[in-house]
Amino acid sequence: MEESQRQKKIGSVIQKDLVEILQGAATQGGMRGVIISVSKVKVTADLLSAKVYLSIFPNDKAKELVTGIRSNQPFIKHELAKRTKNQLRRVPHLEFYIDDSLEHIDKIEQSLKRTDNPINDPDSLGSRKKS
Repeated sequence: MEESQRQKKIGSVIQKDLVEILQGAATQGGMRGVIISVSKVKVTADLLSAKVYLSIFPNDKAKELVTGIRSNQPFIKHELAKRTKNQLRRVPHLEFYIDDSLEHIDKIEQSLKRTDNPINDPDSLGSRKKS
């Protein structure tokens, strides 16, 4: 089902403020060189819950950071409530997920850039080779 205009509006408000909160917390926490971006926020139809998709660079710290963010969820929600008090009556429950779409796109690009051609060299297919 498609999101309503209200869901999209609330999602964009949350997204904008969460970027500032999370990036500021990472900088204050001494994590230099880490970029946290909120790639998407999907708000449920009843406006009580929101799925927040995070894109974290470098990728090797993503799981550790998301675990920390999930454990600090009440603090993040409180900060978000302070920032959006004039825009939102109630801040939805936040659920954080890693957005791995950039990693997936990178894998596809690497596959397309490979130099081995299965038409010229059928042995390069390995286990996918048809008999």
